[in-house]
Amino acid sequence: MPDLPAKVCASCARAFTWRKKWERDWEHVRYCSDRCRRRGVRPLDERLEAAILALLDTRAPGASICPSDAARAVAADDPGKAAPDDWRDLMEPARMAARRLVERGQAEITQGGRVVDPTQAKGPIRVRLARSATPTPRQNAGRAPNSGRV
Repeated sequence: MPDLPAKVCASCARAFTWRKKWERDWEHVRYCSDRCRRRGVRPLDERLEAAILALLDTRAPGASICPSDAARAVAADDPGKAAPDDWRDLMEPARMAARRLVERGQAEITQGGRVVDPTQAKGPIRVRLARSATPTPRQNAGRAPNSGRV
């Protein structure tokens, strides 16, 4: 089977490959499915991305968070959500937000302490800032110059 071109979905950040039905407009295809096309990237998704980055900013360099931390933070800020377990509905959107951050090079997804391909990860994941990402001023506070990792 020949190697088919691949893209990453703008909504769920999963990889998808070329299909015959997209032959005429492959360069304009942004979503892997009708569901992702209808869903797109909502303001809630942007809030989840911001929550992930804000939570990581408060952690030590190299530390990680669970996507549920971001889901809980966003659910707590939503006045329309009253039940304590409403954050659970945000888990898949939080994982999607983490995958989009990985695609942009801002974060890494790990399992068992190892970086994994976010499109293939199944089960519990953790999110941390990408090792190549520049630390924020808060993360540099209190560190002596040249004390970074080599």
